[in-house]
Amino acid sequence: MPLRHDIRRGALLMLGATALFTIMSALIKGLSENIHFIETMFFRSAFALPVMFVIAARGRDWGLLRTRRLPGHLVRAFTGTMAQGCAFYALTVLPLAEQTALTYTTPLFVTLLSIPFLGEKVGIHRWSAVLLGFVGILVIALGEGAFQGGGMPSQVVQIGMAVAVAQGVWSAATTLLVRSLSATESSATIVLWQSLLMTALTLVALPFFWTTPTLFELLLLVLVGLIGGVAQIMLTEAYASAQVSALGPYSYTSILWSVAIGWVVFSDAPGWSTLGGAALIVASGLYILHREITRARQRRNP
Repeated sequence: MPLRHDIRRGALLMLGATALFTIMSALIKGLSENIHFIETMFFRSAFALPVMFVIAARGRDWGLLRTRRLPGHLVRAFTGTMAQGCAFYALTVLPLAEQTALTYTTPLFVTLLSIPFLGEKVGIHRWSAVLLGFVGILVIALGEGAFQGGGMPSQVVQIGMAVAVAQGVWSAATTLLVRSLSATESSATIVLWQSLLMTALTLVALPFFWTTPTLFELLLLVLVGLIGGVAQIMLTEAYASAQVSALGPYSYTSILWSVAIGWVVFSDAPGWSTLGGAALIVASGLYILHREITRARQRRNP
């Protein structure tokens, strides 16, 4: 997919994708009282597939499934399933704004994992940004009472926080795998294989967690998949329209969406600890992005 260098188009697509992903998360949270998150994961992947096939049909590109790197797609599907599972579980126990903020720990773990897996040298600037991000996690955890000890609510929050942070680790591993696959595979091929394989993985687990949904719940589950599929395509198109460095700041607008939706739909008014911790995590992610841009320029112009 050729890069169009259209920042306005890319920004609009990124804003739309982040809004849809946040709406999808709100639907998942709303369903979690009666539907197990594993079942929701299956619908998320299965009903994203029609969207992918419609895109392939419009472009008449039926070679999207052709690949020589099936093992890489399998590993990427596994890490993606783990990341999605952590995110969906965290939505069942944490307020929407807190869970969304913690998803942005991914750049911190990408930086850390790039040391052993890519052999990168991380300087004082990026180490400082990583430290700032972890301070943000602690600020949110303190505000949510994760360290109060004793009592079931505190234990639930502790587990939810730990799983939400683990999602950042799995997402970081997925990011590094996608970088590797992108050297030979198109974005559409990666997304299509992701949906197929994640559907298969969740289908294996589905019988152990199945609850027959009501008609209304079934409609919401289908919407989760369709909205997720459309959002994934919009995200892919956004990155095909402009450079990642230019779109990075727009991706953090989901914090605003999650605060608004959480407040209106779930009556979860965010505290100062949530807003402050989210600000620290976002600042660390943006600074890591800034340092990556600087290093890329230095490599091009030594």
